[in-house]
Amino acid sequence: MAVEYLLIPTVTRAYTTACVLTTAAVQLEFITPFQLYFNPDLIFRKCQMWRLITSFLFFGPLGFSFLFNMVFLFRYCRMLEEGSFRGRTADFVFMFLFGGVLMTIFGLFSNLFFLGQAFTIMLVYIWSRRNPYVRMNFFGLLNFQAPFLPWVLMGFSLLLGNSIVIDLLGICVGHVYYFLEDIFPNQPGGRKLLITPGLLKTIFDAPEGDPDYLPLPEETERGLGPEELPQDPQDPAPPRQ
Repeated sequence: MAVEYLLIPTVTRAYTTACVLTTAAVQLEFITPFQLYFNPDLIFRKCQMWRLITSFLFFGPLGFSFLFNMVFLFRYCRMLEEGSFRGRTADFVFMFLFGGVLMTIFGLFSNLFFLGQAFTIMLVYIWSRRNPYVRMNFFGLLNFQAPFLPWVLMGFSLLLGNSIVIDLLGICVGHVYYFLEDIFPNQPGGRKLLITPGLLKTIFDAPEGDPDYLPLPEETERGLGPEELPQDPQDPAPPRQ
């Protein structure tokens, strides 16, 4: 079990674990949702900066809604990290930061308290637009192609009596990222606007080898066996057995 857990990509593992632990802490009454929700007044006037993060980690009490969100969060976060972001952990983290900042700015002008569901919809939206030909089946009732998935989820939220504002926020932020990253750079006169900071690449991405680097002679000889060491051409050839 521990091995399977460690095989989960780093960002997906960290985020889903944080969400589960936060919910567990609330269920065990170590903390309350009132200490976690997004509140600009408490954040900026009382310096409760942790709310900028915890508002993305709590999905409500244990129940169907929590499990539903966790399944979609884990599935599509992992597929993105192992798919279009494979080997680009820094870019994936930058996408997290970009989406989180946009949602936080929107939260300043609305009455949204928790943003985790919107973040999940953003991940679903980006995956669906990058995999437009994948056929989906929703609870065996609907068959459709991947780009319709965020809208199907929004309709499902509406049927459950939830507000669709959160879903619309996730779709809008996801589309902004998708447009700036995948569409605009390929347009005439377009260019890449989302540049991952070098600091993130230093932290999360393994350094690339320099293709022009020539190792020193002592480095090439290190680790060779005695019979494999290069010989001086002036030395006589060893006698044949």
